Amino acid sequence: MHAARIIEHPEPAVDRDWWRGAVIYQIYPRSYQDSNGDGIGDLKGIIQRLPYIAGLGVDAIWISPFFKSPMKDFGYDVSDYCDVDPMFGTLADFDAMIAEAHRLGLKVMIDQVISHTADEHPWFRESRASRTNPKADWFVWADAKPDGTPPNNWLSIFGGSAWQWDARRLQYYLHNFLAEQPDLNFHNVEVQDAVLDATRFWLERGVDGFRLDTINFYFHSAGLEDNPPLPKEQRNDSIAPAVNPYNYQDHLYDKSQSDNLGFLERFRALLDEYPAAAAVGEVGDAQRGLDIVAAYTAGDNRVQMCYAFDFLAPEKITAARVRTVLETFGDVASDGWSCWAFSNHDVMRHASRWGGGEADRTAYLKVLSALLMSLRGSVCIYQGEELGLGEADLAFEDLQDPYGIRFWPEFKGRDGCRTPMVWDGSAANGGFSTAKPWLPVSKDHLPLSVSNQQGDEASLLEHYRRFLDFRRTHPALTKGDISFLAADGDAVAFTRREGNEEIVCAFNLGSAPAVIDLGGNGTAQPLSGHGFSGNAGAGAIRLGAYEAWFGRLA
Repeated sequence: MHAARIIEHPEPAVDRDWWRGAVIYQIYPRSYQDSNGDGIGDLKGIIQRLPYIAGLGVDAIWISPFFKSPMKDFGYDVSDYCDVDPMFGTLADFDAMIAEAHRLGLKVMIDQVISHTADEHPWFRESRASRTNPKADWFVWADAKPDGTPPNNWLSIFGGSAWQWDARRLQYYLHNFLAEQPDLNFHNVEVQDAVLDATRFWLERGVDGFRLDTINFYFHSAGLEDNPPLPKEQRNDSIAPAVNPYNYQDHLYDKSQSDNLGFLERFRALLDEYPAAAAVGEVGDAQRGLDIVAAYTAGDNRVQMCYAFDFLAPEKITAARVRTVLETFGDVASDGWSCWAFSNHDVMRHASRWGGGEADRTAYLKVLSALLMSLRGSVCIYQGEELGLGEADLAFEDLQDPYGIRFWPEFKGRDGCRTPMVWDGSAANGGFSTAKPWLPVSKDHLPLSVSNQQGDEASLLEHYRRFLDFRRTHPALTKGDISFLAADGDAVAFTRREGNEEIVCAFNLGSAPAVIDLGGNGTAQPLSGHGFSGNAGAGAIRLGAYEAWFGRLA
């Protein structure tokens, strides 16, 4: 009698490079799906909608903060890095969400907000109690000037001085955002250790990566030098609205310090302890954004990818700007990697920001999405973008965002891009909640609901699904190099090359026909499955309004 033969099946290889070219779907949990009827989205609501997200064909989700928080900045003021706010559910709900996402083939990335805490965090409560307690130096404290004014001229992005007086310590503390969001002192190694411990907590629970909020704000200059003024002609409102005096300074000393590189290497070393953990950093800098992205993603010992605000700014996207941004990034970050986005929870939705005056907005949004998903880099899609949701117009009394309340009416804040997802155009509150939502559902959004678009091959939603499927079948579109072709006016064209595959991608962002002359590059052979009807013949690609073409040169 022979002993039973045991056949060992090797574990499937782990793709440590999954993030490169990944499409990441951002969820703003307060506004995605309410499961318990309190008008606020939650983790169980996300679980309910994970099949929808997986059905889009994306690779991962990024969930904005759900940690314990006093919610002065809606979760970006964290009072406990290692627990879920009861508003969103429990740690058990989080574990269930991770399990279901992984079952559906989705990676899970979560926001890590480690540049600052809430003023209710135990670390800050201890730090402000005295100048001699064990955490006295965990935050950025400084004496007043002899006349009682703040230590320097640094400004908060949310308006006014970046310094808040504390009557217990008789000192100022630094806050780059709300006064209720004191900045951690990363010059203290104990602080670095503590935030890395909090990061490990979530890695142990199975997360696949992190979106690092305000990644270039971790370190300030220990010398507390005044920022110099920024010449008027160099100001832009990509990071802060034009009405905000934050734009008047050249932020040389309050952020983007070289000390940060050492911490990012520590962060990457922690990620590398796990099979395939990755991070994408948010770089907020109006003058040096791409250079910072290049530095933070250089080599293989810092973060895998970052995004700047080049395509999140109010300035309308153009063919020339696409080429300039991508080629500039290629020049300054030859071994770096970017993550591109047109919308997120901090900026006006691009359907309104760019698409308001277009003759056929749906067609325009289709070609924009195809362009975004064809660029060299990874991609972030913001919830509702796939439906073509525009910026919601809210009354002042409905505003929740302290940023918008501060600068109203010239700047209306971020609430207009954070209103609830619309699932069912005929249901109360668009199917988001059975109760009054924390922000009103826009009536303009209801006709664009998932239920109204699903199954309609001409809809924007089905276009996203179709194009993501097309993209997934062509490795050159996810990981390939990029090289631009000559194109004029509203047309932009480039090749993507990976291994033996080279694809020509051509887009017309305008409402008039466009022709791209291929010169002596040969005959173009089309690819199918992407949903566009541009055509090509000997030596030229011809595109109608808002059209695209994908193919190979024979």
